[in-house]
Parts: sequence; C-alpha cells; structure tokens
Amino acid sequence: MGITNQINFRNVRGDVFGGVTAAIVSLPLALAFGVASGAGPVAGLYGAVCVGFFAALFGGTPTLISEPTGPMTVVMTSIVASLTASNPENGLAMAFTVVMLAGIFQIVFGVFRLGKYITLMPYSVISGFMSGIGVILIVLQIAPFLGQKAPKGGVMGTITNLPTLLANINPAAAILAALTLAIIFLWPRKLKRIVPPQLVALIVGTVVSLLFFPNADIQRIGEIPMGLPTLQLPTFTPGQLTVMLLDSAMLGMLGCIDTLLTAVIADSLTRTEHNSNKELIGQGIGNLVSGLCGGLPGAGATMGTVVNIQTGAQSALSGLTRAIILLVVVLWAAGLTSSIPMAVLAGIALKVGIDILDWSFLKRSHKVSWKGSVIMYGVLFLTVFVDLIVAVGVGVFIANILTIERLSELQSRGVKVISDTDDDVVLTPEEKYLLDQGQGRVQLFYLSGPMIFGVSKAIARQHNALKDCDALVMDLSDVPHTGVTASLEIESAIRDAVEKGRQVYLVGAAGKVKRRLEKLGIFELLPPSHLFTDRTEAIRRAVAATGGQVVTPVNSEVSAAGLEPV
Repeated sequence: MGITNQINFRNVRGDVFGGVTAAIVSLPLALAFGVASGAGPVAGLYGAVCVGFFAALFGGTPTLISEPTGPMTVVMTSIVASLTASNPENGLAMAFTVVMLAGIFQIVFGVFRLGKYITLMPYSVISGFMSGIGVILIVLQIAPFLGQKAPKGGVMGTITNLPTLLANINPAAAILAALTLAIIFLWPRKLKRIVPPQLVALIVGTVVSLLFFPNADIQRIGEIPMGLPTLQLPTFTPGQLTVMLLDSAMLGMLGCIDTLLTAVIADSLTRTEHNSNKELIGQGIGNLVSGLCGGLPGAGATMGTVVNIQTGAQSALSGLTRAIILLVVVLWAAGLTSSIPMAVLAGIALKVGIDILDWSFLKRSHKVSWKGSVIMYGVLFLTVFVDLIVAVGVGVFIANILTIERLSELQSRGVKVISDTDDDVVLTPEEKYLLDQGQGRVQLFYLSGPMIFGVSKAIARQHNALKDCDALVMDLSDVPHTGVTASLEIESAIRDAVEKGRQVYLVGAAGKVKRRLEKLGIFELLPPSHLFTDRTEAIRRAVAATGGQVVTPVNSEVSAAGLEPV
C-alpha cells in the first residue's frame, strides 16, 4: 500500500476538468458553510483547501472530493457556539483545536484498521441521524434567510424566537434568499454539468442585491483577508479538555461515516474499490492541517464527488487540482466575495439541508419496518433536540437489542433435545433406529448455528426439559461459533449431566469451539473415549452403554421401511 493516493497522468484532461468543475461547485458551499458555522467564510475556504488537498494526496479513494460538508458544519457550529460561550477570548482557537484532535482520531482509526467497522450501524440509525442534521441545518438558516442575526441557543433558540424573526423580516434579504432557492431548484438538469446552480445563484443574488437593493440594510460577508492563513496553535484549558476530547471524537467519527458512505457511492460510479483505512488516514491528515490553518473540518462530499466523476476524473489529480484552484481564490481573489449577501449563502446552505434529509426512507420507513421507523424518527428527534452523540448511542443500542432478540429467536430453533424419531432434526435412518433401540434412555442434545449469548436461554430451557435418561449425546457438529455466555451454558448442561451420573458423549467440537470448551475445562469431565467426530457412532456407543441391543440393519432402506433388521 503506497503512502500517496492513486495519482497518474494518463487522464490529465479529464482530471483537470473534473477538478475545475468541483472547485466551482465547492466555492459557494465553502463560503456558506463558513458563515453558517460561526467561524467565518474564510474558515470555509481554508477547510476546502486543506482537507481537499491532503485527503486527495494521502487518501484511499482516487476520485473522492473532500471539503466541509453539511453534517460536519452542523457539529462544528455547535462546537464553536459552546466553546466561545464558555471562553469568549480563546473559544474559536479551542474549536480549531477540536478539529485537529478530530483529525488525529481519524488517523488512529485508519492506522488500527477500523475502517470496516465505522459504518457497521443500522441504516435506520444513519438515516435518522443524517435527516436530523439536515433539519438542524435548515433551522439554523431561518434567521439569515429572513435577513436577521441568528439568536443564541442554536436550534431551540431559533424555534423559540420564530415569532419575533417572522415579525421582523427584512424584505430585501428574504427576496434574495428566495431567489437563490428558486435558481437552485429550477436550474435545468442539462445545464448542471456545465455550470452548477449554486454558483449561478451566488452570482445572480449578489448582482441583484447591488443593482436593485443598493441602499437596503442587507448583511454581507465583508472583507475576507487574502494571503496565507495564520497558524492556530493548539489551545485548551484543563476544565474544557474533556469536553473538547468528546467533541473531537464525535466530529472524527461523523467525518469517517460521512466519508466512507461517499466512498461507497464513488465505488459504484467508477466500478472500483476504495481503501477505507487509507482514506481515514488521508482525511485525518487533512483535518489536522485544516485545524492548524483555522479551517473547518471536512469529509467526503457526495455532490462534489459525483460532479468530479461525471466530468471525467479518474485519479486523485482532480482533487489536487480543485484544492489548488481554491487556494488561488483564497490568496488573490478573496476580496471579490465581500459583497455577497448573507441571505444568499443562507439559501444555498438551506438547500443543502433539504438535500441531506433522507426523503426516500422517510416516505417508506413505516412500510418497510415499523420498528425501524420508530428508531429512525427517534434518532432524528434526539439529534435535533437533545444531542448528536446521545442520538447515535441510543439508536445503535436499541437497534442492536432488537436485532439480537430476533437473531436469538431464530437461533433458538436450532437447540433441541431428541429422544425419538418424531423430531424435525434430520437424522439418518440408522440414527433413528438406534434412538428407538435406546427406548428413551439415550437423548440427543442437538445445537446448530452460531451460539450467541441470546441463545443461552434456549440452551438452559432445553437442558431443564431433559427427561430422565442414562446417556446424553451433545452434538455440536453444526456450531461454527460459541460465545462466552453460550459456552458457559453448555458447560453447565454437561456438568449437571455428569453429576447426575449420566454418560455424556460430545460430538463435533472442533476449531475455536473446541478451544473455548477446553479453556472451560469441559474435556476434563469427559474421558477421551466419549469424544466423537461422528454422531452415529456416538449414539451407537451410548445405546450400548445403557444396555440396549445394538444391531446394525443391512441397509438404510430396510431400517427406514420399519422391517426387522438382520
């Protein structure tokens, strides 16, 4: 595995064109997210440059475009607000420190090869979480959309102050925001590949504001400092360190999920396969540098990635090209953005929030699964009104409990005690004949499938239902895995049978199952002659040990027909 991403010059024209197009798409979004976060528009530009360049250079998805995204901006907005409220002097510097720590977390995730586990969560949780973030982004844009400053208190502050915001609408700003949304929604699909509607809305909205509302009281971006960024040294206070670590872990995890989901989309479009762990390292380096430069955190961006691929990009050269173009804008052309109305950026960000909502699953979730629907809406509610970490934690916990319950119910069907030939377990004709010869004194304890901890109750229930017998054949031939709880329950069943003086024969314990039972000391309870790989032979030995007359039929057909064996 190379250190850098897949960079080649076999498709220079397509990669450069893809990078230029992605840069055009990124510019208005970077400005909008920078303003929405509270860190300023230049923070959005620095984030787009730093994360985009280093994630493209060191990542594991050649065509992925990385930049500040809606979900990352929502979390960053909360972090900036809370840290600046608790420490007005150093709060913003501490927020950028959180971005650096989030990058370090992502690098650690990649180094320890945790990429394949990051997205192992139920879709209902991911859908509810992303939709909740979309709702938050929409709500936070209401105030600037109406031409007013955002009230304190985030989502709840905006909702509680909604009557006041509506009563004091700035007509000029609201018209510009509505015009922005109209352009983005109504822009012809055929033209989107040529000119992104966000850029058209940005330019048209700014021009209209200057021509038709030159004297109106409209909030604008203002001057953006041009040149290289001032390095942000890590800043923290002992009292805030724990909070910063939790925020950075949440930000890093969200960036991983956002990126890897986008990487899967890139794979489906390019028919390639990304390297998850390498991608996380690249994203981590990008966020670490972005925090040092005072930029927003970023992740894989679906819109930029799709545009990049559709315009001909095939290698990471496109991502590098995009970052360099944006850097040129930051160094020499940032002054041109000073007249952009905040309402126009609010309209762009609000459209992103609408797109983040998982409309497809929101409309169908109740038809697919009412439990999944409840989880999805619960996570959405907790994300918007409580906390993002709580939302994901509660959602994953409940979803996993329901999944384990269902799996345990299904696996419990593979735990059976057999004493005659009327059970539905597939037995050979000879095994049926032998059990009949045992006359109930020999019982077969059959287990199949992975024995997770939820199956332990079924094992205990069947164990307690064992009838009086002289010999017990425990068949583990069809058990590929036993958890600790199920292993202890198997041990309990064997020990109980031995203590009651029953002959116990163990069949099919192999591999990891055998090693776990050995560590529990089960094989010390049984003589070596009671360990078998063949179930038929174990049943034959058990019948013989209980005094039954074992006569092997001439063939299985004779036994199956119920004729007297010879």
